[in-house]
Amino acid sequence: MNYTCRIRVLALAGIAALAVAAAASAHAIVSPAVALDKKLQQFTLSVPTEKEGLTTTEIELTVPSGFAIDSFEPAPAGWKQQVQSTGSGDSAIVQKVTWTGGRVPTDEDAVFRFNASTSGAKSYTFDVRQTYSDGSVVEWTGPESSDTPAPTIEAVSSLGGGGSSTLAIVALAVGILALLVGIVALATRGGRSLA
Repeated sequence: MNYTCRIRVLALAGIAALAVAAAASAHAIVSPAVALDKKLQQFTLSVPTEKEGLTTTEIELTVPSGFAIDSFEPAPAGWKQQVQSTGSGDSAIVQKVTWTGGRVPTDEDAVFRFNASTSGAKSYTFDVRQTYSDGSVVEWTGPESSDTPAPTIEAVSSLGGGGSSTLAIVALAVGILALLVGIVALATRGGRSLA
């Protein structure tokens, strides 16, 4: 296979990978997708503003049972945070968090961070409610195959055992995507055509 043909194949693979990544990024997500069970770590909620000409003005996160939020990173400028929990002090269990007052424009994400841990090695599914500036609401609560899937994470008991294959697959996919993006960027650098 000659150099030009290789570049075309790599470019097409890169474009396909970017299309898949773009489709995946158009959903509300909680990351990392794979977390070590019973270890305090930072998680990120990211919710895209997809409606043209509108802004995201409110995000509500319902926390699944067994997922314990310990603390929050300060909300981004303009956002106010309200936490609903049961109990008090160190024994308080966060059930719902609502962020209001922000203005996230089309094609940008509302991003919030918190430290949390899980109580068992299993899947955790979050419900996210997004409100737009026109009052319309998107419920990110559907199955994975829907247009509005609920964010999920997988808690694993160890990274060296059964969970390592999932983590390795995620790491490999991210690495391949980064490599393809780099190759496409180099191939098109300076206005050169792939033809």
